[in-house]
Amino acid sequence: MVTQPLRMHCKTCSLVTSSGQLTGHRRGGEIDQSDCVIRMNDAPTKGFQQDVGQRTDVRVVAHSSLQRVLQSRQQLLNGSQVLIFWGPSSCMRRDGRGQIYNTLRLMNQLLPKLRLFVISRIKMLKFDESFKEETGIDRKTSNSWLSTGWFTMAIALELCDMINLYGMVPPDFCRSSSHLTVPYHYYEPWGPDECSMYLSHERSRHGSHHRFITEKMVFSNWARTLNIHFYQPDWEPAATMTGGNSSAPARSGDPRYRPSQRASGNLWTVSREQISSLATVNVLGSRRTEQAVNRTLRHLAE
Repeated sequence: MVTQPLRMHCKTCSLVTSSGQLTGHRRGGEIDQSDCVIRMNDAPTKGFQQDVGQRTDVRVVAHSSLQRVLQSRQQLLNGSQVLIFWGPSSCMRRDGRGQIYNTLRLMNQLLPKLRLFVISRIKMLKFDESFKEETGIDRKTSNSWLSTGWFTMAIALELCDMINLYGMVPPDFCRSSSHLTVPYHYYEPWGPDECSMYLSHERSRHGSHHRFITEKMVFSNWARTLNIHFYQPDWEPAATMTGGNSSAPARSGDPRYRPSQRASGNLWTVSREQISSLATVNVLGSRRTEQAVNRTLRHLAE
């Protein structure tokens, strides 16, 4: 299947997290003023416009969120935005046995106006290498999964000259006994507590988990030398920020500490050539009616 690179550039970007930190603060108008607005997974805008804005130019989606995106397809699947999907090679393989890749290919046939992209296997390996370079932690041996936030930030660094990041707390926020309690997702007010989710994943040693706090330490490091700014809550990275591991922050003098490659000038970014588009392949042979398309999409969402 023919692939094409993603060609896109934005002077200013609003990278909007799914955090409950955004609720009630009416930053939506401010968010929408950026050249590009980037969102993650199935985070909605309808009903939350005052707090999170209403525009979406890029949406980065995890393989595990594909069904939820399909279930909300009337709102989330429109031709005006770029959708970038990521997932492990087992579900993204292109030999007919990659379930998620097969679904995306079918979506592209049914909805050819969608701008669908997937992150290549080579670039996925680069993400792993970058995580290890920044933290000293091997993702696989530590039973870690990079979060959608990690992929989204790395992609934003390639696409955007300036990133305004909304809803990310400082790395040490959840270690304070007086931290604000908010839901993990702004659109699930009765869902799990954000800090409880971060800490449980960070401390876990069994199974596969995200290292949310470690990732936030890396982002804070990057912001010391790159044009990244944090809002809601509004904060700036400390004058000196150290690397981290999956249990506790590593500090200067700790053998686990490794300075950020970005801070030393050896910048790592997402290569546009490694984000491969799903080309439209009209193998179905006939034009489907809207009713038939919706029926197929409903089946995929089940």
